[in-house]
Amino acid sequence: MKVNFKVSFYLRSNYVTKEGKTPIMVRIFLDGKMLNLGSSGLSVDKKVWNAPTNRAVGRSADVLNLNTNLDMISSSLQNIFRDMQHDGVVSLDRIKSMYLGKDKKISTFIPFFDKYLENVKAEVGVGKSKASYQKYAALHRHFVEFLNFKYGRKDIAFIELTPVIIEDFFIYLKTEAGMKPNSATKTLKFLKTVVIYARKCDMINRDPFVNHSFHFDYINRDFLTDEELRLIMQKEFDVPRLETVRDLFIFSCFCGLAYIDMSQLTPDNIVTLDGKQWIMTKRQKTRIPSNIPLLEIPQLIIEKYRGRTKNGLLLPTISNQKANAYLKEIADVCGIRKRLSYHMARHTFATMSLSKGVPIESVSKMLGHTNIKTTQIYARITNKKIEEDMRQVADKFNGFTNYFKA
Repeated sequence: MKVNFKVSFYLRSNYVTKEGKTPIMVRIFLDGKMLNLGSSGLSVDKKVWNAPTNRAVGRSADVLNLNTNLDMISSSLQNIFRDMQHDGVVSLDRIKSMYLGKDKKISTFIPFFDKYLENVKAEVGVGKSKASYQKYAALHRHFVEFLNFKYGRKDIAFIELTPVIIEDFFIYLKTEAGMKPNSATKTLKFLKTVVIYARKCDMINRDPFVNHSFHFDYINRDFLTDEELRLIMQKEFDVPRLETVRDLFIFSCFCGLAYIDMSQLTPDNIVTLDGKQWIMTKRQKTRIPSNIPLLEIPQLIIEKYRGRTKNGLLLPTISNQKANAYLKEIADVCGIRKRLSYHMARHTFATMSLSKGVPIESVSKMLGHTNIKTTQIYARITNKKIEEDMRQVADKFNGFTNYFKA
């Protein structure tokens, strides 16, 4: 007897992601009966979604990538259905259990995490960044190494994933893995995301993070003062590589771009609006738009390297690691004692903008922050600098205080 099986996709119309996209949901049909599987893990701009075909319309890379991933999900479900036909027992619930990883073939945490990692990798370029995948992959490696180090095991049952395991793993990250407290906390938050997904799949009945509070230590986000910035800008370098890295660093000091975003700029990212040029891009880390007026200094740096770059990029690029190594040389040559790194350019831009009176909302948008609370860190730094400056003013007149005492 022939059994009809169908996979369908539809949009969750009552929800929109931070990127303005709508999640794509999955449902399956078996002989007319229907069962929802939940989110596909993918999202789409409503404008390009075609409901009758269950696919996005267009020829852009994003659309093609999205449709390929939808085809893979459909193919995976069809394969599960065909395997069950051979077994002789086919049901919507069994197909759902197999697809979500609740079948007996995945009954422990590491295989489940393996599948989760595969899903994240499949979403790179669609809803996840390559950096996100790398963080989950690093978490996976650390957790496997932790199990072997602490318990001499390669896997763990879901029921064994307790608050004690979470605390032991946190300690392991800060000791054996050599992470700083904030890095260990961020890694643990990624693990919590995996655990939340496991709970949604009914693999875990209780929250192993129930007693764990995520706390981040205050970080002193160092920046360059106006005087230090002038020192680096005016310095003449005999070594070409130092001059190039200095130029790239100064470029970001006046536009706030992280190294990865600066290194990917092309002429298409320079847009003219009302006669003024803007840098318009998206942060690779969050995919949040970052629109920044192109000031004269970064504009001159772009012109300096016009025709001297590769692959159609605006600026020359080297690895971020080498750039940071060369910046340490630049700091020594310029007599700057701060630990110079490329990311300090972003801190400098934020602090300089706020101290010159640019509204915090504007700075937040230029930096591409997802939350203005992140930008407020720089506002606190600026206030601290004001306090120090005013204290110096007060110190100059300490000798006159006796004239005003009662």
